[in-house]
Amino acid sequence: MYNIIKELHSGFRYIAVVLILVAILFAFIGWLGKKEYKNGNRLINLFAMISLHTQLLIGIVLYFVSPYVQFTKGVMKDAVGRYYTVEHWVMMLIAIVLVTIGHSKSKKAVTAEAKYKAIAIFYTIAILVVFVALAHGGIPFFGSNR
Repeated sequence: MYNIIKELHSGFRYIAVVLILVAILFAFIGWLGKKEYKNGNRLINLFAMISLHTQLLIGIVLYFVSPYVQFTKGVMKDAVGRYYTVEHWVMMLIAIVLVTIGHSKSKKAVTAEAKYKAIAIFYTIAILVVFVALAHGGIPFFGSNR
């Protein structure tokens, strides 16, 4: 079961990252180009957020079946154990919260510029947190080392 969930979580990250990057690209183009905010923009932002929430749900299952997550007092001394038990999920949760806040602010914004700006800023910070979290854990973006 662990391998199936791990591969699902590992594979789905590509969908999530591509959707977030597309949302960021469209947001900056719309914001800086003063474009009209259309339903397609709203949908890509929504699907990007949903993809991260889906990753969270898969990650929660993985957290409890992973052999790398351990609840022992010595786990904080082991870099790999500490990363998977504490650091990875905390940083990813921060990224997901940022995306959710950005999406919420975008929905509440009145002008197209404000909608694009909220997505551009919050989604960009979130993807940076994701990349820092992966780099910190030594996880290659392409492939899996665990």
